[in-house]
Amino acid sequence: MSRTLPAEGLQTDVARILEAAGSAPAEAQQVAANLVLANLSGHDSHGVGMLPRYVDAVAEGGLKPNAEVRVNLDIGTLMGLDGQHGYGQVVGVQAMELGIARARQHGSCIFTLSHAHHLGRIGHFAEMATAQGLVAMHFVNVLSRPVVAPWGGGDGRFGTNPCCIGIPLAGADPFVLDYATSRVAQGKMRVAHNKGERVPDGYLIDENGAPTNDPGVVVVPQGNGLFGALMTFGEHKGYGMAVACELLGGALTGGGTWHRPADTSRTVLNGMLTVLIDPERLGTQASFEQEAREFVQWLRQSPPGQGFDEVQIAGEPERKARAARRKDGIWVDDATWGEIVAAGAKVGVTVTP
Repeated sequence: MSRTLPAEGLQTDVARILEAAGSAPAEAQQVAANLVLANLSGHDSHGVGMLPRYVDAVAEGGLKPNAEVRVNLDIGTLMGLDGQHGYGQVVGVQAMELGIARARQHGSCIFTLSHAHHLGRIGHFAEMATAQGLVAMHFVNVLSRPVVAPWGGGDGRFGTNPCCIGIPLAGADPFVLDYATSRVAQGKMRVAHNKGERVPDGYLIDENGAPTNDPGVVVVPQGNGLFGALMTFGEHKGYGMAVACELLGGALTGGGTWHRPADTSRTVLNGMLTVLIDPERLGTQASFEQEAREFVQWLRQSPPGQGFDEVQIAGEPERKARAARRKDGIWVDDATWGEIVAAGAKVGVTVTP
């Protein structure tokens, strides 16, 4: 069972719950808009289904409504920032606004952001940068129950640790590569579990380290109280990238890495290393625009392979999904909707479709 809801109404309901959980109206609207945009972009794993976890994290004290980013270091081209356990959709935007201003001023900026609650879809931050003509690179770690197994390992040892690269393309929409270093995002397994679906081979191992197609092994405790784990993409290559994201997003930022037994906390903390570059200040703007345009055109001239209609570049599937879902509505399965309704009830908000 499921329902299809208009984006505007869904955003209003989510904002009501966030405000009741302690957020100021502006913060509630900003977080709600970000979650709904993730759904519109086709990434339900990072959308409104996260709301129940946020409400629980506020109750735990691990997520602090109305917190702002704190500047620990600022030498112009290098900044050290602390999210102070605030909503990632808010402190992440604040960090990007500071970084973009420095990159426009100096030509580049590197900043670290530690102790941000769940940053959500990292592509949102890359889109902020590319809209200003900047190249952006983001390396993120996840401090929560470890759900991804190391290559050659049999249980979860780290998070989905996303990597994102945004590149502006003159006269066209940007290239936005945004992916988890796990074979698939943890949130997508939550969605599949709620829908009662099985997943393809190679995505998961169960609580005993054996391959499985049941997404529930990483969503709910199994018979022995243990969880299974996601696999990294690309075998040892994705594993290497995941470790790099942990070291850069966690150790380098000061936010910390995961090296302790799993717990049941609902709080999700992220650390992020971001590199911003202004091609104009670098002196390569004209050649950059020409070479990027010609390369993308070269890619598109490839005849479609079997089972494909055309060659796409990163960012296009999300933009197509936004257009379709703004028109047709956002699909929400009944299990996820029930969790949202229950989250509202926890803070005294009644939600009905």
